[in-house]
Amino acid sequence: MAASELYTKFARVWIPDPEEVWKSAELLKDYKPGDKVLLLHLEEGKDLEYRLDPKTKELPHLRNPDILVGENDLTALSYLHEPAVLHNLRVRFIDSKLIYTYCGIVLVAINPYEQLPIYGEDIINAYSGQNMGDMDPHIFAVAEEAYKQMARDERNQSIIVSGESGAGKTVSAKYAMRYFATVSGSASEANVEEKVLASNPIMESIGNAKTTRNDNSSRFGKYIEIGFDKRYRIIGANMRTYLLEKSRVVFQAEEERNYHIFYQLCASAKLPEFKMLRLGNADNFHYTKQGGSPVIEGVDDTKEMAHTRQACTLLGISESYQMGIFRILAGILHLGNVAFTSRDSDSCTIPPKHEPLSIFSDLMGVDYEEMCHWLCHRKLATATETYIKPISKLQATNARDALAKHIYAKLFNWIVDHVNQALHSAVKQHSFIGVLDIYGFETFEINSFEQFCINYANEKLQQQFNMHVFKLEQEEYMKEQIPWTLIDFYDNQPCINLIESKLGILDLLDEECKMPKGTDDTWAQKLYNTHLNKCALFEKPRLSNKAFIIQHFADKVEYQCEGFLEKNKDTVFEEQIKVLKSSKFKMLPELFQDDEKAISPTSATSSGRMPLSRTPAKPTKGRPGQTAKEHKKTVGHQFRNSLHLLMETLNATTPHYVRCIKPNDFKFPFTFDEKRAVQQLRACGVLETIRISAAGFPSRWTYQEFFSRYRVLMKQKDVLSDRKQTCKNVLEKLILDKDKYQFGKTKIFFRAGQVAYLEKLRADKLRAACIRIQKTIRGWLLRKKYLRMRKAAITVQRYVRGYQARCYAKFLRRTKAATIIQKYWRMYIVRRKYKIRRTATIVLQSYLRGYLARNRYRKMLREHKAVIIQKWVRGWLARTRYKRSMHAIIYLQCCFRRMMAKRELKKLKIEARSVERYKKLHIGMENKIMQLQRKVDEQNKDYKCLMEKLTTLEGIYNSETEKLRSDLERLQLSEEEAKVATGRVLSLQEEIAKLRKDLEQTQSEKKSIEERADKYKQETEQLVSNLKEENTLLKQEKEALNHLIVEQAKEMTETMEKKLVEETKQLELDLNDERLRYQNLLNEFSRLEERYDDLKEEMTLMVNVPKPGHKRTDSTHSSNESEYTFSSEIAETEDMPLRTEEPSEKKVPLDMSLFLKLQKRVTELEQEKQVMQDELDRKEEQVLRSKAKEEERPQIRGAELEYESLKRQELESENKKLKNELNELRKALSEKSAPEVTAPGAPAYRVLMEQLTSVSEELDVRKEEVLILRSQLVSQKEAIQHKDDKNTMTDSTILLEDVQKMKDKGEIAQAYIGLKETNRLLESQLQSQKRSHENEAEALRGEIQSLKEENNRQQQLLAQNLQLPPEARIEASLQHEITRLTNENLDLMEQLEKQDKTVRKLKKQLKVFAKKIGELEVGQMENISPGQIIDEPIRPVNIPRKEKDFQGMLEYKKEDEQKLVKNLILELKPRGVAVNLIPGLPAYILFMCVRHADYLNDDQKVRSLLTSTINSIKKVLKKRGDDFETVSFWLSNTCRFLHCLKQYSGEEGFMKHNTSRQNEHCLTNFDLAEYRQVLSDLAIQIYQQLVRVLENILQPMIVSGMLEHETIQGVSGVKPTGLRKRTSSIADEGTYTLDSILRQLNSFHSVMCQHGMDPELIKQVVKQMFYIVGAITLNNLLLRKDMCSWSKGMQIRYNVSQLEEWLRDKNLMNSGAKETLEPLIQAAQLLQVKKKTDDDAEAICSMCSALTTAQIVKVLNLYTPVNEFEERVSVSFIRTIQMRLRDRKDSPQLLMDAKHIFPVTFPFNPSSLALETIQIPASLGLGFISRV
Repeated sequence: MAASELYTKFARVWIPDPEEVWKSAELLKDYKPGDKVLLLHLEEGKDLEYRLDPKTKELPHLRNPDILVGENDLTALSYLHEPAVLHNLRVRFIDSKLIYTYCGIVLVAINPYEQLPIYGEDIINAYSGQNMGDMDPHIFAVAEEAYKQMARDERNQSIIVSGESGAGKTVSAKYAMRYFATVSGSASEANVEEKVLASNPIMESIGNAKTTRNDNSSRFGKYIEIGFDKRYRIIGANMRTYLLEKSRVVFQAEEERNYHIFYQLCASAKLPEFKMLRLGNADNFHYTKQGGSPVIEGVDDTKEMAHTRQACTLLGISESYQMGIFRILAGILHLGNVAFTSRDSDSCTIPPKHEPLSIFSDLMGVDYEEMCHWLCHRKLATATETYIKPISKLQATNARDALAKHIYAKLFNWIVDHVNQALHSAVKQHSFIGVLDIYGFETFEINSFEQFCINYANEKLQQQFNMHVFKLEQEEYMKEQIPWTLIDFYDNQPCINLIESKLGILDLLDEECKMPKGTDDTWAQKLYNTHLNKCALFEKPRLSNKAFIIQHFADKVEYQCEGFLEKNKDTVFEEQIKVLKSSKFKMLPELFQDDEKAISPTSATSSGRMPLSRTPAKPTKGRPGQTAKEHKKTVGHQFRNSLHLLMETLNATTPHYVRCIKPNDFKFPFTFDEKRAVQQLRACGVLETIRISAAGFPSRWTYQEFFSRYRVLMKQKDVLSDRKQTCKNVLEKLILDKDKYQFGKTKIFFRAGQVAYLEKLRADKLRAACIRIQKTIRGWLLRKKYLRMRKAAITVQRYVRGYQARCYAKFLRRTKAATIIQKYWRMYIVRRKYKIRRTATIVLQSYLRGYLARNRYRKMLREHKAVIIQKWVRGWLARTRYKRSMHAIIYLQCCFRRMMAKRELKKLKIEARSVERYKKLHIGMENKIMQLQRKVDEQNKDYKCLMEKLTTLEGIYNSETEKLRSDLERLQLSEEEAKVATGRVLSLQEEIAKLRKDLEQTQSEKKSIEERADKYKQETEQLVSNLKEENTLLKQEKEALNHLIVEQAKEMTETMEKKLVEETKQLELDLNDERLRYQNLLNEFSRLEERYDDLKEEMTLMVNVPKPGHKRTDSTHSSNESEYTFSSEIAETEDMPLRTEEPSEKKVPLDMSLFLKLQKRVTELEQEKQVMQDELDRKEEQVLRSKAKEEERPQIRGAELEYESLKRQELESENKKLKNELNELRKALSEKSAPEVTAPGAPAYRVLMEQLTSVSEELDVRKEEVLILRSQLVSQKEAIQHKDDKNTMTDSTILLEDVQKMKDKGEIAQAYIGLKETNRLLESQLQSQKRSHENEAEALRGEIQSLKEENNRQQQLLAQNLQLPPEARIEASLQHEITRLTNENLDLMEQLEKQDKTVRKLKKQLKVFAKKIGELEVGQMENISPGQIIDEPIRPVNIPRKEKDFQGMLEYKKEDEQKLVKNLILELKPRGVAVNLIPGLPAYILFMCVRHADYLNDDQKVRSLLTSTINSIKKVLKKRGDDFETVSFWLSNTCRFLHCLKQYSGEEGFMKHNTSRQNEHCLTNFDLAEYRQVLSDLAIQIYQQLVRVLENILQPMIVSGMLEHETIQGVSGVKPTGLRKRTSSIADEGTYTLDSILRQLNSFHSVMCQHGMDPELIKQVVKQMFYIVGAITLNNLLLRKDMCSWSKGMQIRYNVSQLEEWLRDKNLMNSGAKETLEPLIQAAQLLQVKKKTDDDAEAICSMCSALTTAQIVKVLNLYTPVNEFEERVSVSFIRTIQMRLRDRKDSPQLLMDAKHIFPVTFPFNPSSLALETIQIPASLGLGFISRV
């Protein structure tokens, strides 16, 4: 069809846009030929009139369908043009986060500016061995293609990595080299790649610099050849460099820097070893300050210098050479500071003693005067004479810069040579893969000689690329046998001719350089005269006469002629070089040696090529003048020669292309700048590849793919058995223009746009079919709905009418029934009224008569009580009058005595005023002072008592006491002074007054304290009341909690079971981890052992040994010894978890029950003690609060206090005892493992018996204590009753005073504090024990709940007891205690009975075991020392009787051991044994031979036989290790041999299932436990080898069978990608299906069953096989965008169901194999579920528990619709998934580890086969052994 027919309404097109480069739009009406304007609707909602070009009338590019957007290969797009390529790259890069895309043979890599997890070893393994088109684009796919073609075609390969500065070229090259090092199978040689990477810091420091576009731009190109040997393992590498930008050494543009090494040196100038270099800041040197940007943000030059030095050390550059390099670099910096002064216009000079030149001369070891002279002069040689000529200042400056550049270039080459020496290998190179990391096309505002050379190199590379693409297209057409038409593609040969041909730009440049007075201007004029208007690719700028323009393949570039001649000449005066060669510094002359001497041995490749940058174009002969001529060779000439040799190298290899794209100039992660991307795509040749592909037939389909996709466009009659003819017939009908397609041999070729047209027809057909289906379905649904409604209406009518009839009949029945009911009801009402009235009358009479009688009784009673009241009132009144009289009399007496005292006081005051009175007072003053002192002492005692009572004010009382003591001392002093002078008496009186004031103050303080105490009491009472209220609330809550106890008990039981299961799983995981580590060590050991054998074989091949047979015997012998040594070492370090799995563990219910009882008892006592303590506190508060009540009953209260104290002490002692017993029990339980606990003599058992005994004794003691306590309380009660009220009052006061004194002394407080501390300590210990035994606590929670109920019940009883009188309270508490102890006694008695039963049972078992031991000892005594039996004469007599009674042993001679091993192991055919003989026969035969050697007590024979057996099995497996049948056979026999050694070892754990006859066959003399471990290790190695074998067999089938093959025909279809696999990558293998996998699984299973492999071991093998299938399938799914679709998810789920069905058929569902497929199942479900709303995201997060976050996001990113009705996953939905999964802690690894091997176990599987019945077939050739 015509292209214009596709421009219909709603068709989408691309139009140019200045901002976005290309913009998408939609046609609003059909295009008709002749229209000049297209009506378009833009995506942002605007309408646009797009005018067509009137000259070309080209229509805008059509946009590909959305289904094709995001394709892996750009050439697979239906419309191939620039906007389609740009849009596809942007969608993949921004939406799918995919940085790699194929463009035919080119891999486009976009720099993400972010670390991505797509370069791990798992990704490398996934791409290894895969075809390039089968997996998603990746640098590893290109590397794998190169490696595969090198190995298959035996042709050298090249990977050409190009791109702009900062596009990621070096990183891509590094990943390619890492891939080669990993897949080459030479892990020990991987250090070659490490060395190459170690050279990066060196090469970056001397070859990279900061530019305006990149902070670490490579200013040279490099080509690294990675060498391989015949086995295609890496053996070495070689690096070649191209076009170092030497001009950067002496000049840098604005915002740029010199090479990093100079700034690193300046930053490290303060280091001690660098002081001799006399460096400073970078701003002090001319060569480092021109750019004005000496510092790079985020880069520490000092640290980079340390990395550079470390890399030099790793590559073998010694410290002396490193310092030499730094001296030369420092000399270059100082040379740049050398200044010249002009004498005149033609001469110049250097100032005398110029410091920079002096430093340069010292560092370089040259003469200062000589260097100074030749910097300002030059030597000219003519035919007749030589003379010296001065040079101008400008010439001298240029010469200085040229010398600096020359020295740096020589140093750069010297370092490259040393790097090559480090990477060189002595092994002969068989082939190589070259990685070219070279600069891309460059264009700047000012382009000079360097850009010219770089673009010249890119022209050559582009020409080679175009020719290669053209060649591949031609090969494809020829292979498919379609007519070949010449494709017009851009040929840049004219541009190359313009540059390098005769009289080209380079020739004219070299010619101008030879002219004495040649300048850049004269060269520009020659260019204009030669090429202007003669070559279309050469132009002259309008406004410049010193520039020219070249039309390159990528763009037009304007070059400035200034500096071209100088850079091309690179003139260095020979005299300056000679001065440097004469240097005393040894390293400097090495740099200027002849090329042949300077080249390192590793710089030449196997073909004899030399480093391209230093190899002459033609071979030269050694002549004395050669060196001078070498210096005259121009840079352009050298670069052209190097480029020619590079092209020769690339043309001799198969190239692979990687084009790196820089998405933006700001290094923002995943940000795409369309303008920059298009510019680079045009420059790197990607669009040219697209154009070449579009010019031919870009879309290519196989006939089967075309038929599967477009089957809907065919009618049934069109479908033939021949798919090719069917496709031809359909295409002729669908596409009338036959030029639009071609039929090839295996494919159909379509021109651009035809696939889109076919897709449109397919979509229209499907849309019409959908409409028809919808129409039919809707009509059917409506008809069904009408019929359903009609039927429902009829049914409703029928039921309504019946309901109405039933209602009328019911009404009639009810009317009749109502009449009858009314009759009887009326009769009942009348009768009931009569009965009520009669009954009421009788009741009234009875109540009235009773009322009258009670009134008479009350009157009589009142009169009697009134008499009694009068009697008592009159008595009370009399007593009151008497008391009032007595009170008045006493008051009168007091008043009279007070009056008399006042009179006496007046007399005393009068006498005191007289002198004589003072004298008398003075005489008696001492006595008064003593009295005062006594009073003070009494006051001190009172103070102390107050302070002890009021503990809160202790500090205040102490200070007051000190004051009183100081006052007392002052009083004593005043007494002495009073003897001398009476005047001091007044001062003493004043002091007494002060003391009185202090006393009053103290009394006031005491009152305030008492007030606060009262307030505290009130608060305490309030708190008690609140606690009582809380207690009532708790009682109410208790009732609700009682209902939850049963449920909580169930929950606790379930929790314990869950925790037990979790702990069991965790233990199993830990055990599996240990097994995995151990088995990995075994695997590593076997690998090293194989490596050792291989190396030994290589050594024997290298050394010419005349006797190979003898050599083999020696190696066998040595391997035997080494194996035996290793097995001994392994046996010594045997891991216990591997043994513990064999005997089954016994559970111990007995000790656990007792342990739980003791724990329960401890908890109960703790709670009871706490309750009693609280009760004691409350009662003590009641004592202080209610003295009146306590005064009435003091003795009873004292008895209660004593009782509570005794009870508390009893509980504490009992608690301590039980706690100690519990600790002993736990210690005993932790000493031994569970199986030995129930043994009668075990420590735990003894402790349990002791605990039972002590508990019973404790109960007896408690009974006696209760009786004694009860008798004491009764006696106290009787004593209380015999005392009168006065004594009671007095005793009460005394008791309270005693209690108060005890409290004052702090005894009770200290005891209480000590008790609380003890309780706290006990509680902390219990809490720590509970924390350490959390699992036990979980089991005891149910019992704790019951204890809480008991506690609440006791609190209720206690509250009831408090309401009782004291006697009844004590009685009730004692009765409760006796009841509790009785119940506990009964419980313990039950436990004791259970223990007695267990003891009796264990005693019986002990007797049985003792009897068996006695029998075994008798048997040993009979069989011991066979040598003695030989000496007895009875032996010959027993021979004929025992002739037919075989003992299950085989006898052989020592010299027949090798023959036995050879016939039974080395030359045995597994298939014949599996078919004709019993399974495991070789193992039985070997064990019977071991038994005979054990019977003879010949340890040497046993050791020799076992060692030979093990080594022979290893030899067989090494020789035929790729045969699954052989490996399976020997795995089965090794396990059987191991089981035999266990079964007949004599250990009880292995003898349970033996018969008595088999027990007689047990080994008697040797313990072969060490050899069992060696055999177990051997079985592990064989298992791992078996896994590798089946993996190698299954791996080619898995991807094809599980993913690619359509098991359900017509479901998935083929996506219209037109994906082109590279012809060289397509393997000629057959296509595998799911049936192929199932057949292979059946084969594996049948072989293992025939060999008699243990069922458990078969399950483990099947689990490993299914894990391999699931892992490889999922990994490929994650790396293949074309497989992530809804239909493919259905295919995968169907395939998984078939695998599950296979497991069910083989009864292997419990093997764990299905669980290994869970990640694959969830990935398939993820492809099929809805992916739109937040609910869908939540469902996905909960469903995909076996997938990691990275895998889920990867699948969603890769999800690709196959049909138009499917939709892509939006970016917002993926972000929602990531947000929901951000808290999930899983591995960041993307792929599953397909190489993971589960740890294998060999559960003990005894054999029921009797050894004496085994017959040895003659086919085994074992006639030299005999049965015994």
